[in-house]
Amino acid sequence: MDFFHRKKKCEQCNEKFATDADLIHHARHVHRHDIVKCAHCGKEFIHEKDRLHHARKEHEEEMKKRSNRESFGDKSKSLQDSVDEKTKQFSDKL
Repeated sequence: MDFFHRKKKCEQCNEKFATDADLIHHARHVHRHDIVKCAHCGKEFIHEKDRLHHARKEHEEEMKKRSNRESFGDKSKSLQDSVDEKTKQFSDKL
């Protein structure tokens, strides 16, 4: 069995394709399947889970930058810590 040249198979009609691009084109035009795109690079996927896997694998560095750490001041303090700190300034004397 040739594991390196597996064909991509449509889940709805079992038709096989040589490339991911051909499968996506088929799904979009034959089955009118919604296609999800990577917001970072524009690569297209049939399933959201595949897009998420791609994003984690290919754009991991970008995702690290988007963590809930503040982009200014104390880098070790989380955004939630800052919110808690600000909340302490208000009183419940209403």
